Amino acid sequence: MLSEVLLVSAPGKVILHGEHAVVHGKVALAVALNLRTFLRLQPHSNGRVGLNLPNIGVRRAWDVASLQLLDTSFLGHGDSAALTAKHVEKLKEVAGFPKDCVDPEHLAVLAFLYLYLSICQSQRVLPSLDITVWSELPTGAGLGSSAAYSVCLAAALLTACEEIPNPLKDGEAAGRWTEENLELINKWAFQGERVIHGNPSGVDNAVSTWGGALRYQQGKISSLKRPPVLKILLINTKVPRSTKVLVANVRSRLLKFPEIVAPLLTSIDAISLECERVLGEMAAAPTPEHYLTLEELIDMNQHHLNALGVGHASLDQLCQVTTAHGLHSKLTGAGGGGCGITLLRPDSRRRNVCREPGTGLVPPISLPAKLSTSLRNNQGIVTIYHHRHHYQPCIPAVTS
Repeated sequence: MLSEVLLVSAPGKVILHGEHAVVHGKVALAVALNLRTFLRLQPHSNGRVGLNLPNIGVRRAWDVASLQLLDTSFLGHGDSAALTAKHVEKLKEVAGFPKDCVDPEHLAVLAFLYLYLSICQSQRVLPSLDITVWSELPTGAGLGSSAAYSVCLAAALLTACEEIPNPLKDGEAAGRWTEENLELINKWAFQGERVIHGNPSGVDNAVSTWGGALRYQQGKISSLKRPPVLKILLINTKVPRSTKVLVANVRSRLLKFPEIVAPLLTSIDAISLECERVLGEMAAAPTPEHYLTLEELIDMNQHHLNALGVGHASLDQLCQVTTAHGLHSKLTGAGGGGCGITLLRPDSRRRNVCREPGTGLVPPISLPAKLSTSLRNNQGIVTIYHHRHHYQPCIPAVTS
């Protein structure tokens, strides 16, 4: 069992194209953001396991001896593919939560319990430790905050239980796990996502694990070859929504209108493939024609997503405001509010868009996030030297 403090960090993500369609086996293109989640794991010997999530006001602790007595046979033994809805209901009993709890705070605790009990059951005695997780990512905004949380938990617990080695070497500011270890981290993180979202596609945790710009389809992940540096404006509508509910609604619409919705999903898939082709061409020499095509794809995809029922008045307003400035926008993530992205041409000015009078579009996140190959900005899960490094921000005030 690990005896030292462990600090890990994973990025959020932006989906360029493929939202919702990716759940049904289509292609999604996604890029890691330079906004990150951080986790600090402190081993100790006080017989307690603690979870502190200052961003959402959660602080919980359990007696390790009591957890040790629980019947956790329903979790399986080292099988990261075994999670079912019945397991989640059992976890709610363990946590003392009501069966109908669906708020982010309860679901974050359930994801932690699942990963802690499943990964650490290989130990003779469940470990005593404190975990604090804090983030630069807003929750419920479509930026992969839950995936970054699950990836951090999986990486930290697997390392603490010595299922994977700590890759940090003396004198280094950060360390990356091997491809084989990243695969294991990703598999467990996906289970954490299933606890939170029910039926996620897996793209969010994949981007958070590997970083960079990825093509994702049915669990198959490949890096985009030399993606161009794109500037986007990331705007948070501040409208909360549930990914789980939105994904379920699209599935219901598909079952109700298969001959209408299935072609929409196929068309979104074609948009993703065309975007991938254009980005490949732009790597050598971006042209105004390339940007025009990307803008057309953004407009078409946004209309398709509205047809799937995952739009929102706030996102329509965003599109109207940016269109008035000659820009093109779409939702990113599950929709229903959350965040939208606006493609900025190299000569675009973003200030006037953010401060449009009467729109309310002065968001808590409004920054040009460069979607580039810069490892400093969009590296995947890393472990960090916890005394001095360039990743770590201040931890928010701890709730008591």
